[in-house]
Amino acid sequence: MSQSLERYSRQILLQHIGVDRQKLLSNSTVVVIGCGALGTISSSYLVRAGVGQIRIVDRDFIEESNLQRQILFDEKDISENLPKAIAAQRKLQVINHRVNVEGIVTDINYSNIEELTKDADIIIDGTDNFETRFLINDFCVKNDIPWIYAACIGSRGVVMNILPSKTPCLRCVFETMPQIGSFPTCNTAGVIGPIAGIIASFQVAEAIKILTGNDVSVNKNLIDIDVWETKFRQIDISNLKVENNCPTCKLHNYEYLKAETGIMTTFLCGKNAVQVMYRNSGNIDLRQLEKRLRAIADVSCNDFMLKFNVKDHAFTVFVDGRAIITGTADPGTAKGLYSKYLGM
Repeated sequence: MSQSLERYSRQILLQHIGVDRQKLLSNSTVVVIGCGALGTISSSYLVRAGVGQIRIVDRDFIEESNLQRQILFDEKDISENLPKAIAAQRKLQVINHRVNVEGIVTDINYSNIEELTKDADIIIDGTDNFETRFLINDFCVKNDIPWIYAACIGSRGVVMNILPSKTPCLRCVFETMPQIGSFPTCNTAGVIGPIAGIIASFQVAEAIKILTGNDVSVNKNLIDIDVWETKFRQIDISNLKVENNCPTCKLHNYEYLKAETGIMTTFLCGKNAVQVMYRNSGNIDLRQLEKRLRAIADVSCNDFMLKFNVKDHAFTVFVDGRAIITGTADPGTAKGLYSKYLGM
């Protein structure tokens, strides 16, 4: 066994992997969308397992409340004002220098999902909202790319493999966007760290099966776990693909991939905050913006993002023109504040 493979010797000993399938892993590209609790844990395991390339896409920055469950981050990352994707890239590259780790600080949307997921063999869901998940689902079904949906809140988590043309897709299970307020969030219900660890571990185990060609072992059910009540369920969803008139995998109506223009807002799970962005706005000059804002606020700025406070609202502005505005959960208010202070 070569020196590079010796690192994975305990994994290679498994009868379902061996040297040849370990090499399949080393030639694989995984895209992790969202680098919160699920994303940090799954990307850590994937890098340790020897996946050849991992691309991490995340729009957010690190806060103290993240440290309870987002295992790649520490207090130093907060003091350095690092975006999650950049901090994750640095930590993961130290864990395994043989893996090509790429952290991208942006919000994934219809206009960039193709570029951000280029060459992906599988996509891992680490997001916190259904709009992004429906976008991923549209893209993956249309392009025949497997992806693994997951979510956790409180002490409960769910995970499901989506193999286009072989299994039900996400919209077979959730045909329409859940109504705002109908689902708990980590801001209202909290979340215990171990459930994220369990669900992310399932994601990675399933990803390794798929990437190594162990199709027979791939789980076809929706897994539902409550770590506090010590409950585990496997829900048979196989009939949904036949029974439902799915708009995505049956009617091939990829509505979340359709181009839209103008401003877009997203409520952020776990925060009294809204993300605001103009589609196709292009990159901005943070240093120039810093000069303009110093007349009204104390501003901190680095190569990745700019921060300032105005009255009861905190702004974090990224190079791609996005702003996360804390202190409101109302999209209309957030849009007004964005236009008032950033004027983009």
